[in-house]
Amino acid sequence: MHTHGHGDGPSMNQAIFNIGLSVETISVYLLVCGLTDAGRNVTTKNLAEVWNGTEEALDQGLQDLEGRHIIHRFLSDGEENAVFKVLDNQRWKVE
Repeated sequence: MHTHGHGDGPSMNQAIFNIGLSVETISVYLLVCGLTDAGRNVTTKNLAEVWNGTEEALDQGLQDLEGRHIIHRFLSDGEENAVFKVLDNQRWKVE
């Protein structure tokens, strides 16, 4: 169930609050969804521009979300610049 819809867009999914993620990781997820819904590329650079925590917390949140198959890194230049997309919640690892 999405809280708001944009057709096929990966809007924020309420399930994110029920799978035991840290507050920081959920915050990263919400920023990812916000950038997506705004039509912006979800890149480490764009996330860093709106993230108000430490760089380490952002990196850890992205790693946690990738590890749970909530987001997918589909492009990276090898210089710590990556592009992500939100995956369908049917693919999430919830345990």
